[in-house]
Amino acid sequence: MSTAPHHPAAPADGGSAVAGLERLLGTAADPGNPTGSRAVLAADERQEPLAAGEQLLDRYGLAAHVVPESLGGRLTRLDQLIDVMRTVYRRDPALGLARGAGPFMAAVNVWTAGRPEQRAHLARALLSGSTAACAYHELAQGNDLGRAGVTALPAPPPDTALLLNGRKEVIANLRRADTVVLFARTGRASGSRSHSQLLLDTAALPADRVRHLDRFRTTGMRGVPLGGVEFTDCPVPADSVIGAPGLGLETALRSFQLTRIALPGMTAGLLDSAIRTALRCATGRPLYGRTAADLPLSRTLLAESFADLLLADAFLTVAARAAHTAPARTAIPSSAVKALVPRILMSAVHRLSQLMGSQFYLRTGEHALFQKLLRDGLPSSFGHASRASCLAGLLPQLPLVARRTWTNPGAEPLPAATFRLADPLPPLRFDALAVTASGRDPLARSLTSGPASHAPDGTPEGDIGAAARSRTAELAALAADCRDLRPEHLAPTAPAHGFALAERWTGILAASACIGLWHHHDTGGPLADPVWVLAALHRLDAHQGRHRDHLPPHLTEPLYAELVRREAAGRTFDLGCHPTGA
Repeated sequence: MSTAPHHPAAPADGGSAVAGLERLLGTAADPGNPTGSRAVLAADERQEPLAAGEQLLDRYGLAAHVVPESLGGRLTRLDQLIDVMRTVYRRDPALGLARGAGPFMAAVNVWTAGRPEQRAHLARALLSGSTAACAYHELAQGNDLGRAGVTALPAPPPDTALLLNGRKEVIANLRRADTVVLFARTGRASGSRSHSQLLLDTAALPADRVRHLDRFRTTGMRGVPLGGVEFTDCPVPADSVIGAPGLGLETALRSFQLTRIALPGMTAGLLDSAIRTALRCATGRPLYGRTAADLPLSRTLLAESFADLLLADAFLTVAARAAHTAPARTAIPSSAVKALVPRILMSAVHRLSQLMGSQFYLRTGEHALFQKLLRDGLPSSFGHASRASCLAGLLPQLPLVARRTWTNPGAEPLPAATFRLADPLPPLRFDALAVTASGRDPLARSLTSGPASHAPDGTPEGDIGAAARSRTAELAALAADCRDLRPEHLAPTAPAHGFALAERWTGILAASACIGLWHHHDTGGPLADPVWVLAALHRLDAHQGRHRDHLPPHLTEPLYAELVRREAAGRTFDLGCHPTGA
């Protein structure tokens, strides 16, 4: 257990917090830096956490960024939490998962449904240096929480405790966690109201009723110990249930809406570092009397990866801000982000590995970080929710959304502040998160009600306007296709055709985010250039199988030039364009 100070040293503002953390992390290329790339790789080879990194993050007060401001922490905005955590993921994804993403996955359930005393207790624990783990997974059940095998049933009278029985597996940081949020069956009846989540202090569990399983070894995220635990008639207090008994599944579905945005948002830092590593490799690698970066295909692959990052970040940013401006409708963009963004990120890293050639395999030397980034990114495509489960969550909402939003001229779009990155946001209201969006899709409505560009055809601005009109027509076609859906088309066992409709929907939402950011951008800055939007939409079509064409030269060359400029200036490659110590 850490002895981190109660008052974190990090500033609350997102940009300042990122800059302060970058200064603490130091220069990644410095071989003597205990949190530099050499140290990160050495810890990975030992399959151990980066101890110096954990100590640094404790001094910085990273835990405060997952605790709401009302409870003494610094969590006020989801997009700012993503920015801070992305900084850690750029350095070491395993460190980011262990010290930030993992505790956030556990804590958000308590912030969403916990009683006031439970929220206060967990906040004090995290701010004092404790860490938390989220025990959902059981290998036999996968992502199907409704079939959870671990039970927490009442002990025989007059005992008032609950008795835990069963196994949880593949839980990050389980042995090292002081607090565990555990999902269990608390009723014998079938149905969704027979499950609860429990907030447990691990030190209070009787040692003779708890058996820790051997560590699960993995190829990626080797610095995150994955454990398991088996309970045998383990007594826990009845008041350890988070919120009201029987609402565990509902709480999970609500809290997942934030983690399905935040975790891919954090993981985008991994692609940022992969692009930087590949760019340095290509510009320094002699080939045919020049460098690998001088080849048109190399520049295209780098520009396409840059466009992929901008596409992902645009979708993530709008979804994170929409959690503030339209929290009751977050179920739709969160599932769409989790279904689409991890696939984009990992596809980009894989294509960059082809650019690096045999350099990609090296585990030592200047570019050795790349192979770790590729391995660490693989779990991001499923994590606590797979792409299939997210599409299955979107599927049954299609007919109602088509009626209430897509074909309804009076449906409300997202507030403009969602797209204006300099605008303040309302507080993050955990209590406003709803299990479903009730047929409301304000992000897609923002596309159909937004100002289509009136710029002349043949100009970049005109091309964006044409793209907006094209996506609007596509949404109308999707609405028409949803009219014929029958109940059997909306279940998890639906035929592939149904899932294809949900996937089309994710693409429309991502396009709406990109176009909305461009329409509402402030004068100047990275968002003002239409090139990034056109490149992002081109890449979106490629990811969704609409074409297999490379970016055309008129988009490739300005993107590659911007990539080189940011690398020389020491800036990140996402929309934030933050200073970096990489």
